[in-house]
Amino acid sequence: MQIPLQITIRGIAPSEALEKRIRDKAEKLNEFFNHITSCRIIVEEPHKHHHQGKQYNVRIDISVPGREIVVNHDHHEDVFVALRDAFDAAKRQLEDYVRQLRGNIKTHQPRPERQEGLPAE
Repeated sequence: MQIPLQITIRGIAPSEALEKRIRDKAEKLNEFFNHITSCRIIVEEPHKHHHQGKQYNVRIDISVPGREIVVNHDHHEDVFVALRDAFDAAKRQLEDYVRQLRGNIKTHQPRPERQEGLPAE
């Protein structure tokens, strides 16, 4: 990554295991596409509902040339599962971006124009 990884953890006691998992997942994204210019990750426990237990939210903002990729995964009970799901979604969006860069986008053939006096197909 050209710009350092920014990690923000809110409402959760910080842990080395959580931060290491975030760094590992971000590095895998960088291995897949090494033109990432910045990556910001926010992990938080936004709502403290006593009847539902802990719910974690993960937001990932990735800057690549010409685009900003944003993933927001809400409300999962396990912070590591929430991270996995968010990074999986980020990788899918990054794959779509790479396909667009390479021109591997499906294009539909234009429908032939109907000529006067000829029946439609």
